[in-house]
Amino acid sequence: MWRLARAGARAPPALAVAAAAAAPGGPGGPEGWYEWAARSAPVHWAEGGLAALQEATGLPCWAAIACGAAVLRSAVTLPLAAHQGRLLAKLENLQPEIKELTKRLRYEVSVRGKQLGWSEKVARFHFTKNMRRIVTELYVRDNCHPFKATLLLWVQIPMWVCVSLALRNCSVGALGSAVQEQFSSGGALWFTDLTAPDSTWILPVSLGLVNLLVVEIFASQKNPQVSRFQKLVTNFFRVVSVVMIPIAATVPSSMALYWLSSSLVGLSHNLLLRSPTFRRLCCIPRTKSDSDTPYRDIMAALAAKYSFKK
Repeated sequence: MWRLARAGARAPPALAVAAAAAAPGGPGGPEGWYEWAARSAPVHWAEGGLAALQEATGLPCWAAIACGAAVLRSAVTLPLAAHQGRLLAKLENLQPEIKELTKRLRYEVSVRGKQLGWSEKVARFHFTKNMRRIVTELYVRDNCHPFKATLLLWVQIPMWVCVSLALRNCSVGALGSAVQEQFSSGGALWFTDLTAPDSTWILPVSLGLVNLLVVEIFASQKNPQVSRFQKLVTNFFRVVSVVMIPIAATVPSSMALYWLSSSLVGLSHNLLLRSPTFRRLCCIPRTKSDSDTPYRDIMAALAAKYSFKK
């Protein structure tokens, strides 16, 4: 039923773009862009994937949403997270060599500057220019350019947005009344109506707590040289985790359930990637910051941070 209703309600992507352009405000306005994104081809693919998963498994809507989140995170983002782990490990192992080369280059530039009478500004320019070249060569040598570590972000966020918009379409009746009715009775426990927000706030608050736990686990990593930028990023994600709570309380429960399921699977993957055995299976190089007892260290770090004992 879901697939038939979806096929009947869906317009070809080109027509969807044209309809969004002709809508009041056009695609340049906030509503125009939102509606255009909700009718885009990737969102329709997400709708088709959800429908296919439910038809193949026979699961109720809420279980299909949770299962879909687990499948996407395991099939797409987990391999990318392992790849990111390999890159970050290589970058960490490069730091001693970079530090040594920095000292050597600084000495050579100092000597050369005295011979040629360079000013401090000119000497700094030559040092920065050559250091940048040396570091780039090291990145190429070890195939670990930092930008490659952002691939996970560029894949995960669009995927999360597309699935969220697909669930929004299912919940508001954009795919037909049959799909909306199926979602309205396809929930469980306290969120029986997936088209309505969770009035109990259990899903939104759980989402915020899980996201905060993920952030704190990252922050608990043993890294004596935490830069100011890293601290700002950590605090930014703490704020985002809290802001997501009221947002999740205003969207259909289907979206909040997907967000919570995705965060729970992401948390389990983050913990899995701390396992020395799993890291070896993923060919992640060992670093100085690696621990043989990562889970014990996480618990100890969280207990020390949030303990009220003096």
